[in-house]
Amino acid sequence: MRAARSLAIILPLALAVGCSSGGPSFKEAAAELEKDVRRLETHDVFKNPLNKLRILQRADADIPCGENKFQRVLRATADYERKNPDLDGHLDLAEGLIENALVRDLGYKLEYDFSQYDAEDGRFVYAVKEELGIKAFVYVSPESPTWRIHAMTGCLSS
Repeated sequence: MRAARSLAIILPLALAVGCSSGGPSFKEAAAELEKDVRRLETHDVFKNPLNKLRILQRADADIPCGENKFQRVLRATADYERKNPDLDGHLDLAEGLIENALVRDLGYKLEYDFSQYDAEDGRFVYAVKEELGIKAFVYVSPESPTWRIHAMTGCLSS
């Protein structure tokens, strides 16, 4: 009898915990990505007008991506003037700048792809905010614009 009573109390609690998504809410992820736009605009590297930051998509609109699910998307470009003729050195510097901005100032965690080490046709930087389901991809280009930034939330219920 005691076991039955305990089950009657514990089972609903376990189901409530087990049925909760445990993941980020759309509202939380969307708000964080909107903050990332503002952080980019005020970041030391990108607030310099010479770097020509252009926000192409501000992450302020809900984009349908399934049954009652939505996502937010940030798209931006920026340029970094090439200061020396060494293409590899230019890409290394530009890659390091965006990685530092993503990690230290925007709170992302890098996912390394060592196959791109010293690639001279451009490089991809992958970063995530796992707890919010936000992924960022930055193409570091040898041509202008140097950075092509794309970040998005997962498809989440609103």
